[in-house]
Order: sequence, then C-alpha cells, then structure tokens
Amino acid sequence: MSDLLNSTLEHLRALVAFDTRNPPRAIHVGGIFDYLRRNLPGFDVEVIDHGAGAVSLYATRGKPNYVFNVHLDTVPDSPNWTASPFELRVGDERAIGLGACDIKGAAAALVTVANITQGDAAFLFTSDEEANDPRCIAAFLARGIPYEAVLVAEPTRAEAVLAHRGISSVLMRFAGTAGHASGQQSTADSALHQAIRWGSQALNHVDACAHERFGGLTGLRFNIGRIEGGIKANMIAPAAELRFGFRPLPSTDVDGLLQTFRDFAQPPSAEFSETFRGPSLPSGAIADAESRRLAARDVADALDLPIGNAVDFWTEASLFSQAGYTALVYGPGDIAQAHAADEWVALDQLKAYAESVCRIIHE
Repeated sequence: MSDLLNSTLEHLRALVAFDTRNPPRAIHVGGIFDYLRRNLPGFDVEVIDHGAGAVSLYATRGKPNYVFNVHLDTVPDSPNWTASPFELRVGDERAIGLGACDIKGAAAALVTVANITQGDAAFLFTSDEEANDPRCIAAFLARGIPYEAVLVAEPTRAEAVLAHRGISSVLMRFAGTAGHASGQQSTADSALHQAIRWGSQALNHVDACAHERFGGLTGLRFNIGRIEGGIKANMIAPAAELRFGFRPLPSTDVDGLLQTFRDFAQPPSAEFSETFRGPSLPSGAIADAESRRLAARDVADALDLPIGNAVDFWTEASLFSQAGYTALVYGPGDIAQAHAADEWVALDQLKAYAESVCRIIHE
C-alpha cells in the first residue's frame, strides 16, 4: 500500500469517527472542523457557522485556479450496519465506514495532499448537503470569489462527470367532503380519489417524456413518495396529502413542467408547493447548458481527468454552475454504495483520486 493511500486512510479513519449525521443537524464549528484546522498547514482558514448545523470551512494557500468542494455531513446510519459506522474498517480492496464513500474519502485525500505539497490550493468543506438546505454554498457564492472551475466531490468512481439531472420536490394537498361511502360520489368528493386520479395522469405524462434526451441522459425520473389521508374504508376522505419528486434533464423547462403537473389536478388541488429545487448540471437554457458542459470538458481534459457518463443523481455542482462557475463532479466511490449499510469506498479509487489532486495542486 502506498504512503499516499496510507495517509489518506489515516485521515479517513479520523473523519469517519466524527458524528456528522444530517439529520439531526447537530454539527458545530468544533469537532471535525477543529481536526481540519489542525491538519491544513500553511492555509488561511475561515470557519463560519451558518446556523441549523450548516458550517463551512474555506481554506486557501497561494492563488489557486480551482477550488475543491466536499461536504462532510452524512445521512443517518441504518440498523443494518454490521459494526459501528464510526469505526473505519479497511480490507484488501475497500474501506468501510459512514461517509467513507459519500464523501469523507475525498476530504481525507485533500488533507493528505495538503500536507505533502506546497502548491496553491483552495478547499471548501461544508456540512449541509444532505439537508437540502444549501446555506454553505449560498454564502460562498454570495462572495463572488473568482475561480476557473469548481471540482465538487461526490462518488463518481474517480471520473469527471459533466452533467446530471436537476431535482424538484413538491407537496400537494387535496380537499374533499366527508360523507358515507355508500352513496354515489363525484370526482371532487374524495380527496384520496383526487390524488389517485392526479397520480395516474402524472405517470402517463412521465411515460410520454421517455424520448427526451440530454448528454446521455434519457427521459424524466419521477416518484410519488407518499400519499396519506382519509379516515376509514366506509368514509369519503375529506383531506389527502401527496408528496412527489422529479429529476429533470438539464434541457427541461422546470417551471413549465411544474405547471403541467399542477394542471392535472381536477378540481385544482388545495395546495401545490415546491418544497425544494436543485438545478441541473450544467444549468441554463439548452444552448447555454451545452456550452457550459463543453467548458467543463475542457477543464477535465486540461487536468487529465478521465471523463465519465452523465449521472441521474443531483449534486451541489449545479449550484456553482447556476452562479456562473464552470463546475464538474469528481470524487472516489460509487453512488451504489452511498447511503447504504456498511457503506464503502474502493481503495484503488481513493488512491486514484488522491494522486490526481496531488498532480493538480503541484501544477
């Protein structure tokens, strides 16, 4: 095992030991951020508490052209872990621990490289990515610090990803009229019937979008995640709540799509609220999005990074792209292991990522 990988694993062991589960968002300026401060020699370090467990650490050395972004928060562990999620277990081919894949492995590699190089470098560590409440990134973007590109670490199998879907989450409420279920009902009487009819039309529309394409991505990803309401089988449901989400292509008119979904409710829903939106990567109209994708490809080529396929999952790289930065996603690990019990990162990918960061910072 190389010295570079050994050092990365030692830092990963320390980072995994810090409980940064989100929720409960009980993250503060000490703990893992104290560790990073101690292990970034020669860097100007700024730690900011943005509230609600959102803490950012911005570290710079010299005058770098690129900034590396990594989130340190993790999802909660499930009961299916076979050992403590906060103790790193290293085997012949993988390292297992909560956040090892998503995405503390990248953070450990950055710390390692910071200690063995003297080149210009910039790191932005955040702790609110898993909360769908990107306070850290918003605060950074408000500063308008110029960089040629932003490299956002997420599990991409150590390949540069230039495009991914956006994400939108929606809350709908339906209002009916309570009554005995033995009588003849109209469409509007049962809130649950309204929700089910809406869902049928929405799913038909999703099927009709199957031919749409952008950068290797096809169709619309859509999910009705929750429906609840009603009282019992022989009572007409007076109220129902439905939550759905979709993941559009970079070329999709999201506002237009939301209006289409809204219009499927007949009678109109009592509430239709978008609770979260994350733009696609790259962001912008289709022509602008394509030019941004090509700019990101030029950066990947210049840094000699292998280019991977577009992905279906969402990342905060899109927020940087929306703000005008050239952004790409690049990190060790496979999304198939992220958020899973006994989450792991492959050692060869961890090593490849650390080596590429070392090369970039040396340049």
